[in-house]
Amino acid sequence: MPEIQEDAPISGVLGVLRSGVREHTFVGANFFMLKMLNLHRGDLSVKAMPQELSVEAQRTIDFLQSKSVRLTIRNVDVVSSQLQLDVFVENLTGHKFPTAYPSRRAWLHVVVRDRNGRTAFESGALRPDGSIEGNDNDADPARFEPHYREIKTSDQVQIYEPILKDQDGHVTMGLLHAVGYLKDNRLLPAGFGKQTAEKDIAVAGDAAEDPNFTDAGDLIRYSVSLGDAPGPFHVDVELWYQPIGFRWAHNLSAYKAMEPQRFVEYYDANPADTAIILARSTATR
Repeated sequence: MPEIQEDAPISGVLGVLRSGVREHTFVGANFFMLKMLNLHRGDLSVKAMPQELSVEAQRTIDFLQSKSVRLTIRNVDVVSSQLQLDVFVENLTGHKFPTAYPSRRAWLHVVVRDRNGRTAFESGALRPDGSIEGNDNDADPARFEPHYREIKTSDQVQIYEPILKDQDGHVTMGLLHAVGYLKDNRLLPAGFGKQTAEKDIAVAGDAAEDPNFTDAGDLIRYSVSLGDAPGPFHVDVELWYQPIGFRWAHNLSAYKAMEPQRFVEYYDANPADTAIILARSTATR
């Protein structure tokens, strides 16, 4: 609620000028839907002006990139042909991140390049269709990527997300069928008691037993083979965010009604707009 610097009315009708007035601005996190509404405004009979949606989409992105997470690289070392790297991710919000509708996810994209610029290791690349390279859930709706304490191969990806389960213990994306979580390693806010949290909001999956996953952040190690790639090595680490994950969108393909079919068509037409980088850190060793 930013303060207005000059006197302003608190009401649009017969408002008296007052000092210390604050704006009631609520910024969400779904920049993608704002862009989609704008891009397909004719089909969807959108009444908001194009510049209004553009401004709000950018304000949402700016907020996410400045107020949501912090990313740092720790303890980079190369021993023989193996690189060891610790990545620390902190949640700057007052709630789990990502929060709200469970289609949202954030993940680490890690790239190691040799002295010639060639890629020696990569985990978590965003594919052109909006899916994540190596993510089990994007490849198969019945599976999901676990929480990792250590990543050793390129097909392992650290994804911060909720994975819902039905009464039979299977993965589901139907909210009416969900009875709990198979995985919930969304980044915790400061002060969240992992050991004392109520069942409905508790950490679920391996993150619950990970001593390096706390309300202070998540510390994850990458131990990767570099083969005969020549050093020094340049490391790029990015935290990506996607308000509507690939699997959540494409599970709608089974429904033949006009609305879900149109949504999937819109999603597939602009997959590059589905995700953004929230934070980045680099190192050379």
